[in-house]
Amino acid sequence: MNSDLSRSCDVLVCGGGVAGTMAAVAAARSGARVILAERYGFLGGNATAGAVAQFNSWQTGRGRKVIAGLADEVVQRLRRLGAAADHQVFVMSTGHKMDRVEYAPEVLKLVLDDMVSEAGVEPLLHAQLLGVDCEGRQVTSVRMLTKSGVMAVKPRVLIDASGDLDALRQAGCRFLPLAQGESLQPATMMFRFGPMDFDRFDSIPQADVKALAQRGFESGALSRAALHASRNPYSDDAWFNISRLSVDATNAMALGQAEIQGRRQAWLAAAYLQAHVPGCEAGRLQAFATQVGIRETRRAEGEHILTAQELMAPVAFDDAIAAGAYPIDIHPAHGGDLIYRAMDDDHAYQIPYRSLIPTRLDNAYVVGRGISADHEALAAIRVMTISMAVGQAAGTAAAMACQSSGAVSPRSVDIRALRHSLIQDGALLA
Repeated sequence: MNSDLSRSCDVLVCGGGVAGTMAAVAAARSGARVILAERYGFLGGNATAGAVAQFNSWQTGRGRKVIAGLADEVVQRLRRLGAAADHQVFVMSTGHKMDRVEYAPEVLKLVLDDMVSEAGVEPLLHAQLLGVDCEGRQVTSVRMLTKSGVMAVKPRVLIDASGDLDALRQAGCRFLPLAQGESLQPATMMFRFGPMDFDRFDSIPQADVKALAQRGFESGALSRAALHASRNPYSDDAWFNISRLSVDATNAMALGQAEIQGRRQAWLAAAYLQAHVPGCEAGRLQAFATQVGIRETRRAEGEHILTAQELMAPVAFDDAIAAGAYPIDIHPAHGGDLIYRAMDDDHAYQIPYRSLIPTRLDNAYVVGRGISADHEALAAIRVMTISMAVGQAAGTAAAMACQSSGAVSPRSVDIRALRHSLIQDGALLA
Protein backbone atom coordinates (compact mmCIF):
# COMPACT_ATOMS: atom_id res chain seq x y z
CA MET A 1 0.00 0.00 0.00
CA ASN A 2 1.22 3.49 -0.86
CA SER A 3 2.09 5.13 2.47
CA ASP A 4 1.25 8.53 0.96
CA LEU A 5 -2.38 7.48 1.03
CA SER A 6 -2.48 6.85 4.77
CA ARG A 7 -4.21 9.39 6.99
CA SER A 8 -4.67 9.73 10.73
CA CYS A 9 -7.44 11.70 12.41
CA ASP A 10 -9.33 12.03 15.63
CA VAL A 11 -12.73 11.30 14.11
CA LEU A 12 -13.62 9.51 10.91
CA VAL A 13 -17.23 9.86 9.80
CA CYS A 14 -18.33 7.28 7.24
CA GLY A 15 -21.30 8.63 5.33
CA GLY A 16 -21.96 12.24 4.37
CA GLY A 17 -25.73 12.36 4.76
CA VAL A 18 -27.18 15.05 7.00
CA ALA A 19 -26.53 12.98 10.14
CA GLY A 20 -22.89 12.37 9.21
CA THR A 21 -22.29 15.91 8.05
CA MET A 22 -23.66 17.36 11.29
CA ALA A 23 -21.51 14.90 13.25
CA ALA A 24 -18.41 15.96 11.31
CA VAL A 25 -19.14 19.69 11.70
CA ALA A 26 -19.88 19.37 15.42
CA ALA A 27 -16.70 17.36 16.05
CA ALA A 28 -14.52 19.79 14.10
CA ARG A 29 -16.03 22.84 15.78
CA SER A 30 -15.22 21.16 19.08
CA GLY A 31 -11.55 20.92 18.15
CA ALA A 32 -11.23 17.43 16.64
CA ARG A 33 -9.36 16.60 13.45
CA VAL A 34 -12.10 15.16 11.24
CA ILE A 35 -12.27 13.27 7.96
CA LEU A 36 -15.70 12.87 6.35
CA ALA A 37 -15.90 10.02 3.83
CA GLU A 38 -18.72 9.96 1.27
CA ARG A 39 -19.35 7.79 -1.81
CA TYR A 40 -20.79 10.61 -3.94
CA GLY A 41 -19.13 13.86 -5.00
CA PHE A 42 -21.52 15.81 -2.76
CA LEU A 43 -22.98 15.60 0.72
CA GLY A 44 -26.53 15.22 1.98
CA GLY A 45 -27.51 11.57 1.45
CA ASN A 46 -31.29 11.18 1.35
CA ALA A 47 -31.64 14.96 1.63
CA THR A 48 -29.83 15.54 -1.69
CA ALA A 49 -29.22 12.28 -3.54
CA GLY A 50 -32.59 11.00 -2.35
CA ALA A 51 -34.23 14.41 -2.97
CA VAL A 52 -36.59 14.13 0.01
CA ALA A 53 -36.95 17.94 -0.29
CA GLN A 54 -38.53 18.61 3.10
CA PHE A 55 -37.34 18.57 6.69
CA ASN A 56 -40.24 17.27 8.77
CA SER A 57 -41.26 17.47 12.39
CA TRP A 58 -39.60 20.39 14.14
CA GLN A 59 -42.23 20.67 16.85
CA THR A 60 -44.98 19.01 18.80
CA GLY A 61 -48.59 19.22 17.66
CA ARG A 62 -49.07 22.21 19.93
CA GLY A 63 -46.10 24.00 18.40
CA ARG A 64 -43.39 23.45 21.03
CA LYS A 65 -40.06 23.28 19.22
CA VAL A 66 -37.96 20.14 19.81
CA ILE A 67 -35.30 20.39 17.06
CA ALA A 68 -32.81 23.27 16.84
CA GLY A 69 -29.00 23.51 16.92
CA LEU A 70 -27.18 22.67 13.70
CA ALA A 71 -30.44 21.65 12.00
CA ASP A 72 -31.70 25.21 12.47
CA GLU A 73 -28.43 26.54 11.07
CA VAL A 74 -28.87 24.44 7.93
CA VAL A 75 -32.28 25.99 7.31
CA GLN A 76 -31.06 29.52 8.04
CA ARG A 77 -28.24 29.10 5.52
CA LEU A 78 -30.67 27.71 2.93
CA ARG A 79 -32.95 30.72 3.43
CA ARG A 80 -30.07 33.14 2.91
CA LEU A 81 -29.62 31.51 -0.50
CA GLY A 82 -33.32 31.64 -1.29
CA ALA A 83 -33.64 27.87 -1.06
CA ALA A 84 -35.93 27.12 1.89
CA ALA A 85 -39.56 27.98 2.44
CA ASP A 86 -41.13 29.12 5.68
CA HIS A 87 -41.96 26.54 8.32
CA GLN A 88 -45.53 25.33 7.81
CA VAL A 89 -48.09 22.99 9.29
CA PHE A 90 -50.05 21.10 6.64
CA VAL A 91 -52.22 18.05 6.06
CA MET A 92 -50.62 15.25 4.05
CA SER A 93 -52.50 13.59 1.19
CA THR A 94 -53.09 10.66 3.54
CA GLY A 95 -54.99 12.98 5.89
CA HIS A 96 -52.35 13.24 8.60
CA LYS A 97 -51.21 16.57 10.08
CA MET A 98 -47.50 17.33 9.78
CA ASP A 99 -45.05 20.25 9.90
CA ARG A 100 -42.14 20.85 7.56
CA VAL A 101 -39.64 23.15 5.89
CA GLU A 102 -39.45 22.64 2.12
CA TYR A 103 -36.01 23.16 0.58
CA ALA A 104 -34.12 22.88 -2.70
CA PRO A 105 -31.95 19.73 -2.65
CA GLU A 106 -29.39 21.12 -5.12
CA VAL A 107 -28.73 24.21 -3.02
CA LEU A 108 -28.44 22.10 0.12
CA LYS A 109 -25.30 20.62 -1.44
CA LEU A 110 -23.72 24.09 -1.35
CA VAL A 111 -24.83 24.72 2.23
CA LEU A 112 -23.29 21.48 3.48
CA ASP A 113 -20.09 22.20 1.51
CA ASP A 114 -19.83 25.56 3.26
CA MET A 115 -20.45 24.17 6.75
CA VAL A 116 -17.85 21.43 6.32
CA SER A 117 -15.24 23.76 4.80
CA GLU A 118 -15.70 26.47 7.42
CA ALA A 119 -15.41 23.95 10.25
CA GLY A 120 -12.13 22.57 8.92
CA VAL A 121 -13.44 19.10 8.14
CA GLU A 122 -11.38 17.24 5.54
CA PRO A 123 -13.89 15.86 2.99
CA LEU A 124 -13.02 12.58 1.31
CA LEU A 125 -15.54 12.41 -1.52
CA HIS A 126 -15.88 9.69 -4.16
CA ALA A 127 -14.74 7.18 -1.55
CA GLN A 128 -16.09 3.64 -1.20
CA LEU A 129 -15.59 1.58 1.92
CA LEU A 130 -13.25 -1.33 1.27
CA GLY A 131 -12.45 -2.81 4.67
CA VAL A 132 -12.15 -2.22 8.41
CA ASP A 133 -9.29 -3.42 10.62
CA CYS A 134 -9.72 -3.97 14.35
CA GLU A 135 -7.57 -4.93 17.29
CA GLY A 136 -9.93 -6.58 19.71
CA ARG A 137 -12.84 -4.18 20.23
CA GLN A 138 -10.95 -1.21 18.79
CA VAL A 139 -11.27 0.03 15.20
CA THR A 140 -7.72 0.81 14.08
CA SER A 141 -8.00 1.45 10.34
CA VAL A 142 -10.69 1.98 7.72
CA ARG A 143 -9.64 1.30 4.14
CA MET A 144 -11.33 3.40 1.46
CA LEU A 145 -11.20 2.88 -2.30
CA THR A 146 -10.53 6.28 -3.87
CA LYS A 147 -9.50 7.60 -7.29
CA SER A 148 -5.94 7.76 -5.95
CA GLY A 149 -5.96 4.14 -4.81
CA VAL A 150 -6.64 2.49 -1.48
CA MET A 151 -6.46 4.98 1.39
CA ALA A 152 -6.07 3.76 4.97
CA VAL A 153 -7.64 6.15 7.47
CA LYS A 154 -6.61 5.57 11.08
CA PRO A 155 -9.12 7.22 13.40
CA ARG A 156 -9.27 7.43 17.15
CA VAL A 157 -13.07 7.34 16.86
CA LEU A 158 -15.27 5.99 14.07
CA ILE A 159 -18.78 7.38 13.49
CA ASP A 160 -20.79 5.23 11.08
CA ALA A 161 -23.42 7.46 9.50
CA SER A 162 -23.79 5.47 6.30
CA GLY A 163 -27.33 4.25 6.92
CA ASP A 164 -26.51 0.67 5.93
CA LEU A 165 -23.71 0.60 8.54
CA ASP A 166 -21.24 -1.18 6.29
CA ALA A 167 -18.25 -0.05 8.36
CA LEU A 168 -19.75 -1.34 11.60
CA ARG A 169 -20.65 -4.60 9.88
CA GLN A 170 -17.05 -5.13 8.82
CA ALA A 171 -15.92 -4.22 12.33
CA GLY A 172 -18.01 -7.04 13.81
CA CYS A 173 -20.98 -5.05 15.14
CA ARG A 174 -24.09 -6.94 16.13
CA PHE A 175 -27.37 -5.92 14.49
CA LEU A 176 -30.95 -6.13 15.67
CA PRO A 177 -33.21 -8.64 13.94
CA LEU A 178 -36.72 -7.96 12.73
CA ALA A 179 -39.38 -9.45 14.97
CA GLN A 180 -41.91 -11.96 13.69
CA GLY A 181 -44.33 -10.24 11.35
CA GLU A 182 -42.04 -7.25 10.74
CA SER A 183 -40.47 -6.39 7.39
CA LEU A 184 -38.07 -3.70 6.24
CA GLN A 185 -39.78 -0.46 5.34
CA PRO A 186 -39.84 0.07 1.56
CA ALA A 187 -37.77 2.58 -0.38
CA THR A 188 -39.04 5.50 -2.46
CA MET A 189 -37.90 7.00 -5.77
CA MET A 190 -38.53 10.72 -5.48
CA PHE A 191 -39.16 12.59 -8.72
CA ARG A 192 -39.46 16.24 -9.71
CA PHE A 193 -42.59 17.24 -11.63
CA GLY A 194 -43.72 20.56 -13.07
CA PRO A 195 -44.66 23.18 -13.87
CA MET A 196 -47.67 23.06 -11.57
CA ASP A 197 -50.50 25.41 -10.71
CA PHE A 198 -50.08 25.27 -6.94
CA ASP A 199 -53.14 27.39 -6.22
CA ARG A 200 -55.30 24.72 -7.84
CA PHE A 201 -53.31 21.75 -6.53
CA ASP A 202 -53.29 23.00 -2.94
CA SER A 203 -57.00 23.80 -3.00
CA ILE A 204 -58.16 20.29 -3.93
CA PRO A 205 -60.54 19.21 -1.13
CA GLN A 206 -59.01 16.60 1.17
CA ALA A 207 -61.68 14.04 0.29
CA ASP A 208 -60.93 14.48 -3.41
CA VAL A 209 -57.18 14.11 -2.81
CA LYS A 210 -57.75 10.79 -1.06
CA ALA A 211 -60.10 9.64 -3.82
CA LEU A 212 -57.60 10.58 -6.56
CA ALA A 213 -54.80 8.80 -4.73
CA GLN A 214 -56.90 5.67 -4.20
CA ARG A 215 -58.04 5.64 -7.84
CA GLY A 216 -54.43 5.94 -9.00
CA PHE A 217 -53.35 3.09 -6.75
CA GLU A 218 -56.20 0.82 -7.81
CA SER A 219 -55.48 1.49 -11.49
CA GLY A 220 -51.80 0.60 -11.06
CA ALA A 221 -50.58 4.08 -11.97
CA LEU A 222 -49.54 4.81 -8.37
CA SER A 223 -47.66 2.32 -6.22
CA ARG A 224 -49.08 3.80 -3.01
CA ALA A 225 -52.30 5.66 -2.30
CA ALA A 226 -50.76 9.09 -1.83
CA LEU A 227 -50.22 12.36 -3.69
CA HIS A 228 -47.63 13.82 -1.34
CA ALA A 229 -45.55 16.66 -2.81
CA SER A 230 -42.96 19.19 -1.59
CA ARG A 231 -42.68 22.39 -3.58
CA ASN A 232 -39.20 23.19 -4.80
CA PRO A 233 -38.79 26.70 -3.32
CA TYR A 234 -39.42 29.61 -5.66
CA SER A 235 -40.21 27.40 -8.63
CA ASP A 236 -43.31 25.86 -10.16
CA ASP A 237 -42.04 22.30 -9.61
CA ALA A 238 -42.55 19.81 -6.79
CA TRP A 239 -40.81 16.69 -5.58
CA PHE A 240 -43.28 13.82 -5.26
CA ASN A 241 -43.01 11.05 -2.66
CA ILE A 242 -45.50 8.51 -4.06
CA SER A 243 -43.54 5.42 -5.08
CA ARG A 244 -43.01 2.26 -3.05
CA LEU A 245 -40.22 -0.30 -3.48
CA SER A 246 -39.94 -3.38 -1.31
CA VAL A 247 -36.20 -4.03 -1.15
CA ASP A 248 -33.37 -5.04 1.14
CA ALA A 249 -30.97 -2.31 0.09
CA THR A 250 -27.98 -4.24 1.47
CA ASN A 251 -28.50 -6.76 -1.37
CA ALA A 252 -26.57 -5.36 -4.34
CA MET A 253 -28.59 -7.06 -7.06
CA ALA A 254 -31.93 -6.22 -5.43
CA LEU A 255 -30.91 -2.58 -4.96
CA GLY A 256 -30.10 -2.23 -8.66
CA GLN A 257 -33.48 -3.67 -9.60
CA ALA A 258 -35.19 -1.28 -7.17
CA GLU A 259 -33.53 1.73 -8.82
CA ILE A 260 -34.82 0.60 -12.23
CA GLN A 261 -38.29 -0.19 -10.91
CA GLY A 262 -38.41 3.13 -9.04
CA ARG A 263 -37.83 5.14 -12.20
CA ARG A 264 -40.59 3.20 -13.95
CA GLN A 265 -42.97 3.87 -11.03
CA ALA A 266 -42.12 7.57 -11.18
CA TRP A 267 -42.76 7.72 -14.92
CA LEU A 268 -46.19 6.11 -14.55
CA ALA A 269 -47.07 8.34 -11.60
CA ALA A 270 -46.12 11.48 -13.53
CA ALA A 271 -48.41 10.46 -16.37
CA TYR A 272 -51.26 9.98 -13.87
CA LEU A 273 -50.65 13.41 -12.34
CA GLN A 274 -50.75 15.09 -15.74
CA ALA A 275 -53.92 13.28 -16.83
CA HIS A 276 -56.00 13.34 -13.67
CA VAL A 277 -54.84 15.74 -10.94
CA PRO A 278 -55.95 19.40 -10.96
CA GLY A 279 -53.03 21.79 -11.23
CA CYS A 280 -50.78 19.19 -12.86
CA GLU A 281 -52.11 19.30 -16.45
CA ALA A 282 -49.16 21.29 -17.83
CA GLY A 283 -46.50 19.36 -15.93
CA ARG A 284 -44.21 16.53 -16.82
CA LEU A 285 -41.47 14.53 -15.13
CA GLN A 286 -38.42 16.78 -14.85
CA ALA A 287 -35.92 14.66 -12.90
CA PHE A 288 -35.42 11.48 -10.93
CA ALA A 289 -33.61 11.51 -7.60
CA THR A 290 -30.01 10.32 -7.90
CA GLN A 291 -30.89 7.26 -5.84
CA VAL A 292 -33.86 5.60 -4.21
CA GLY A 293 -34.45 6.86 -0.70
CA ILE A 294 -33.91 4.08 1.85
CA ARG A 295 -35.91 4.10 5.08
CA GLU A 296 -34.50 1.03 6.83
CA THR A 297 -31.80 -1.61 6.53
CA ARG A 298 -29.49 -2.48 9.44
CA ARG A 299 -30.02 -1.32 13.03
CA ALA A 300 -27.07 -1.58 15.40
CA GLU A 301 -27.28 -3.37 18.72
CA GLY A 302 -26.37 -0.60 21.14
CA GLU A 303 -25.90 -0.17 24.85
CA HIS A 304 -29.59 0.70 24.94
CA ILE A 305 -32.25 -0.42 22.46
CA LEU A 306 -34.79 2.38 22.16
CA THR A 307 -38.34 1.04 21.94
CA ALA A 308 -41.63 2.38 20.66
CA GLN A 309 -43.06 1.97 24.16
CA GLU A 310 -40.37 4.33 25.49
CA LEU A 311 -41.24 6.89 22.82
CA MET A 312 -44.95 6.69 23.51
CA ALA A 313 -44.63 6.86 27.33
CA PRO A 314 -42.42 8.98 26.96
CA VAL A 315 -39.45 7.88 29.07
CA ALA A 316 -37.17 10.64 30.37
CA PHE A 317 -33.55 9.50 29.96
CA ASP A 318 -30.73 10.78 32.15
CA ASP A 319 -28.44 10.58 29.12
CA ALA A 320 -30.82 12.17 26.60
CA ILE A 321 -28.89 13.87 23.78
CA ALA A 322 -31.73 14.72 21.36
CA ALA A 323 -35.49 14.97 21.23
CA GLY A 324 -38.17 14.39 18.63
CA ALA A 325 -41.89 14.47 18.01
CA TYR A 326 -42.27 12.67 14.67
CA PRO A 327 -44.98 9.98 14.79
CA ILE A 328 -44.48 6.26 14.30
CA ASP A 329 -44.83 6.20 10.53
CA ILE A 330 -44.54 2.73 9.01
CA HIS A 331 -44.74 2.24 5.26
CA PRO A 332 -45.74 -1.43 4.81
CA ALA A 333 -43.64 -3.34 2.29
CA HIS A 334 -46.78 -4.18 0.31
CA GLY A 335 -50.08 -2.42 -0.37
CA GLY A 336 -50.85 1.27 -0.61
CA ASP A 337 -51.63 2.14 2.99
CA LEU A 338 -49.69 3.74 5.84
CA ILE A 339 -49.46 2.68 9.50
CA TYR A 340 -49.44 5.92 11.45
CA ARG A 341 -49.41 6.37 15.24
CA ALA A 342 -49.69 10.07 15.96
CA MET A 343 -48.40 11.70 19.12
CA ASP A 344 -50.54 13.74 21.52
CA ASP A 345 -50.58 17.52 21.06
CA ASP A 346 -47.56 18.29 23.25
CA HIS A 347 -45.88 14.88 23.14
CA ALA A 348 -42.13 14.72 22.62
CA TYR A 349 -39.65 11.93 23.32
CA GLN A 350 -35.93 11.65 23.98
CA ILE A 351 -33.08 9.68 22.45
CA PRO A 352 -30.45 8.35 24.88
CA TYR A 353 -26.71 8.56 24.32
CA ARG A 354 -26.37 4.82 24.92
CA SER A 355 -28.33 4.09 21.73
CA LEU A 356 -25.42 5.57 19.75
CA ILE A 357 -22.81 3.17 21.17
CA PRO A 358 -22.46 -0.29 19.56
CA THR A 359 -22.13 -3.05 22.12
CA ARG A 360 -19.13 -4.88 20.66
CA LEU A 361 -16.88 -1.89 19.89
CA ASP A 362 -15.01 0.49 22.16
CA ASN A 363 -14.32 3.47 19.88
CA ALA A 364 -17.35 3.75 17.64
CA TYR A 365 -20.67 5.55 17.33
CA VAL A 366 -23.69 5.00 15.11
CA VAL A 367 -25.94 7.85 13.92
CA GLY A 368 -28.76 8.22 11.42
CA ARG A 369 -31.33 5.55 10.65
CA GLY A 370 -29.10 2.77 11.98
CA ILE A 371 -29.07 3.72 15.66
CA SER A 372 -30.03 1.15 18.28
CA ALA A 373 -33.83 1.10 18.19
CA ASP A 374 -36.55 -1.42 17.55
CA HIS A 375 -38.40 -1.46 14.22
CA GLU A 376 -41.32 0.66 15.42
CA ALA A 377 -39.17 3.22 17.21
CA LEU A 378 -37.00 3.59 14.11
CA ALA A 379 -40.14 4.46 12.15
CA ALA A 380 -40.31 7.65 14.24
CA ILE A 381 -36.68 8.64 14.78
CA ARG A 382 -35.36 7.97 11.25
CA VAL A 383 -36.40 11.39 9.87
CA MET A 384 -33.75 13.92 8.88
CA THR A 385 -34.42 16.57 11.52
CA ILE A 386 -33.91 14.05 14.32
CA SER A 387 -30.93 12.53 12.49
CA MET A 388 -29.27 15.95 12.36
CA ALA A 389 -29.79 16.41 16.10
CA VAL A 390 -28.36 12.96 16.85
CA GLY A 391 -25.44 13.62 14.50
CA GLN A 392 -24.61 16.86 16.31
CA ALA A 393 -24.64 15.00 19.62
CA ALA A 394 -22.38 12.18 18.41
CA GLY A 395 -19.88 14.56 16.85
CA THR A 396 -19.69 16.66 20.01
CA ALA A 397 -19.27 13.52 22.14
CA ALA A 398 -16.59 12.10 19.84
CA ALA A 399 -14.55 15.29 20.14
CA MET A 400 -14.89 15.16 23.92
CA ALA A 401 -13.74 11.54 23.94
CA CYS A 402 -10.66 12.52 21.91
CA GLN A 403 -9.61 15.07 24.52
CA SER A 404 -8.23 12.16 26.52
CA SER A 405 -4.55 11.47 25.91
CA GLY A 406 -5.02 7.74 26.34
CA ALA A 407 -7.41 5.24 24.81
CA VAL A 408 -10.60 6.80 23.49
CA SER A 409 -13.84 5.51 24.96
CA PRO A 410 -17.32 6.89 24.18
CA ARG A 411 -18.50 5.18 27.38
CA SER A 412 -16.29 7.44 29.49
CA VAL A 413 -17.71 10.72 28.15
CA ASP A 414 -19.15 12.89 30.92
CA ILE A 415 -22.86 12.96 30.07
CA ARG A 416 -23.57 16.10 32.08
CA ALA A 417 -20.77 17.94 30.29
CA LEU A 418 -21.99 16.63 26.92
CA ARG A 419 -25.56 17.75 27.55
CA HIS A 420 -24.35 21.15 28.73
CA SER A 421 -22.23 21.58 25.60
CA LEU A 422 -25.14 20.64 23.33
CA ILE A 423 -27.46 23.10 25.07
CA GLN A 424 -24.81 25.82 24.79
CA ASP A 425 -24.71 25.09 21.04
CA GLY A 426 -28.45 25.55 20.71
CA ALA A 427 -29.64 21.94 20.80
CA LEU A 428 -32.91 20.95 22.45
CA LEU A 429 -32.88 17.80 24.56
CA ALA A 430 -36.51 17.51 25.66
